[in-house]
Amino acid sequence: MGAQFQPRFTAADHHESAMTRNHLAQETSPYLLQHKDNPVHWLAWGEEAFAIARRDNKPILLSIGYAACHWCHVMAHESFEDTDVAAVMNAHFVNVKVDREERPDVDRIYMAAIQALGEQGGWPLTMFLKPDGKPFWGGTYFPKTPRYGRPGFIQVLERIAAIYQSEPDKVAGNASAIVAALNAPPPTGEAGAALQTAMIDQIAERVLGIVDSVHGGIGQAPKFPQCAVFELLWRAGLRTRRDDYFRAVSHTLACMCQGGIYDHLGGGFARYSVDRRWLVPHFEKMLYDNAQIIQLMTLVWQRTREPLLERRIAETCEWVLREMIADGGGFASSLDADSEGEEGRFYVWSQAGIERVLGAEEAAFFAGKYDVTPQGNWEGKVILNRLRDPDPGNMEEEARLAAAREQLFQARARRVHPGWDDKVLSDWNGLMICALARAAHVFSNPRWMSAAETAFAFIRDTMWVDGRLHHAARAGRLSDAAIGDDYANMIAAALSLHQYSGRPGFLDTARSWAAEFDARHWDETRGLYLFAGKNTPHLVVQLASGADDATPNGNATMLRNLALLYGFSGEQAYRDRADRLVASLSRDALANPFAHASFLNAFEQFDGPLDAVIIAGRDRAGAAGARALADALTKHSLPDLALQILAPDEKLPPRHPARGKPQIDGLATLYLCRGGRCSLPVNDPDLITPDFVAGISS
Repeated sequence: MGAQFQPRFTAADHHESAMTRNHLAQETSPYLLQHKDNPVHWLAWGEEAFAIARRDNKPILLSIGYAACHWCHVMAHESFEDTDVAAVMNAHFVNVKVDREERPDVDRIYMAAIQALGEQGGWPLTMFLKPDGKPFWGGTYFPKTPRYGRPGFIQVLERIAAIYQSEPDKVAGNASAIVAALNAPPPTGEAGAALQTAMIDQIAERVLGIVDSVHGGIGQAPKFPQCAVFELLWRAGLRTRRDDYFRAVSHTLACMCQGGIYDHLGGGFARYSVDRRWLVPHFEKMLYDNAQIIQLMTLVWQRTREPLLERRIAETCEWVLREMIADGGGFASSLDADSEGEEGRFYVWSQAGIERVLGAEEAAFFAGKYDVTPQGNWEGKVILNRLRDPDPGNMEEEARLAAAREQLFQARARRVHPGWDDKVLSDWNGLMICALARAAHVFSNPRWMSAAETAFAFIRDTMWVDGRLHHAARAGRLSDAAIGDDYANMIAAALSLHQYSGRPGFLDTARSWAAEFDARHWDETRGLYLFAGKNTPHLVVQLASGADDATPNGNATMLRNLALLYGFSGEQAYRDRADRLVASLSRDALANPFAHASFLNAFEQFDGPLDAVIIAGRDRAGAAGARALADALTKHSLPDLALQILAPDEKLPPRHPARGKPQIDGLATLYLCRGGRCSLPVNDPDLITPDFVAGISS
C-alpha cells in the first residue's frame, strides 16, 4: 500500500494546452474537483499561480471552501458556474481555489486576515491578494446580484480590479496594515500571571453562568457542541464534586443526543444546530466533531452510566466504521450537507413518506415519539428528534421504535447520498483514533480498537515518508507536509494506543514524531510550535497560538502529549518543553479562557498527572488480572489517567513515584499515583472504589 502513495505533484504537472485554462482536473481534493468544470480559470495554490500574478501584475482572487460547505455550493452555482462572472474573474484576476481542509495553513492565515478587517469569518472565504500573497481586502459569500445586504459579486470584482490598477498605494497600505495585524502578538493578561488549577476553577464558574439551563449548550443560536469547554466544566466537577457542573454537561449532551443535530437513523452528529434547541442541524457531518463528541460522551458515561450516552457512543462509533472508512483504512473527512442540490434532503422526511415505509399503525406510534406531524418541524419537512419525548419507553416500546428506525434507515439508503469527502487527514484521524481507542477500552469493543489501529497503521505506513509526516492522502497521492495539528494529534493517537491497545511499538512512534515535530515546527523565540512547518513556501506570516478552532489547538494537545511522554519515559527534555509551553500560553489563556479551553484542560494533565501502574503477573492468570484491574479503572471518569501495564521485571523511569514498588503475592498489582505519592497496592478490582480513586486523584 505504501508504495502506491507518492508526494504531491509539482507545478510542472499542470502543463496543459492553452485552450484548457481550468487546472483543477489534476487535483485530488474532492472540493477542488467539484470546480474542475467551472468556466473560471482556476489554479491550485502554488508557485505557478504566484508566478503568473507577478508576471501579469494581477491581483490573486483566493477562494477557500470545503466539500461539505453548503454556502460554498451556493456561491459556486451562482457565480463560478456563470460565464459572465467567470469572464470578469478571468480578465482581471489570477484565480486560486483552496480546500481549507487540505491547506489549513493557508486558510488560517486568510481567515485571520478577514477578521483583522473587522469582518466575521466563514466559508466560502473570498480574499484578494497582491502577487506576493499579502491580502488587501476580502469577504465571505457574495451573491451574484446584490441581496442579503451584500453587493453583487461582479460589482465587487470590477471595483477591486479598478482600485488595484488605479490606487496601488492604497492597496499596498491595506496589505501592510493587515500583515502587521497578523504579526502582532495577541492581547495577554497581567504580566507575570502564573496559571494555577484554582484559577481554572474560577474560569469554570464563569463559564457555568453562560450555559443554557433549558436547552443546554452555550448561548442562543447557532449552537456548536463546544466539547473542550464542556470538558473544562466536567473536570471542574471532578475537582470540586459540585453537581451543578455535572448537570450542565450531562444535560447538554442529553439535549444533543435527542435533538435533530443527531442522526437518529444512521448515527453521528451534524456540525452544529442553527437554532437554540438543537433541532435543526447544519446537516454536514464532520469527522472531527464526532471524534470530540465520542470522547466527551465516553468521559461522562464513565461516571453517570447513562444508557442514552452508551447508545449514542455505540451508534456513532458504528457510523464511523460503516460510512467513514476510506480506501486503505484511514478515516474519511466528511459527509456533505447537500444532496441533489438541497441542504438536508437526504435526512428529512414527510409524514406521508414515513407512513409509506412503516404502515399507518406503526407510523402513528413512531410519530408520537419523533416529532412527526403533517406540517413538519422545519420548512414543511420533518427532522427526526426526541426533544419533546426524550424519556425512554418500556422495553417493548423501544424495541418497536428500533425496528421502525431500521426500516426507515433501509428506505433512506435508497436515496441519493450526500457527497463523501474521502481524503484522509492526519490531524482529524488522530482525533478519531483517540476517541475510538478510549471507547474501545471502556466498552471492551475489539472492533473499534481494530479500526483505530488500522487507521493509525495507514497513516504511519503511507503518510510518513522519508522522515516527514504528510497532511492529506487521497487517490494514491500525498498532499503537502504536515501542519502542527497533524503531529500533535497523531502523537496523541500513538499514546492512546500505547495505553489501551496492549500492543508494542506505539510509544516509540510517538517519541519519533515528537522529535520530528520539534525539528520542523518548534519556534524557540515564541516558545510555541508553529502551525505550519518552518520552510513552508508562500506563507506571508507564520502563525502560532494556543487558541482552539473547531478542533483542539495543537499546542494544547502537545502539552498533554509532553506530560505523558515525560511520565512514560522520565526524560527531562519533555518536561522542559512542556514548561515552555505553559510559560508562553498561560497569560493568553487567562485573558481569553473560552478560546483556550483545550490548553486549560491539558494544564491539569501537566500540573498533576494521575498515573496508574499495573504490574502484571508472570502467567496467563497474571495477565488476566492486569486486564481486570485496568477494566476496573474504566468505571471511573479520570480524564488525566496515564495507564501503564508492566511486565514483572520491567522498570519505571528513575523519578516515577511508583518506581521500585513491589508486586504483591505474585499477583497483578495496581498503584495509583498523583503528586509524587502513591496508593497502597491493590490486587482486587473490587477495591477500586470511588472512595479509593478520590483519595488519590483529588
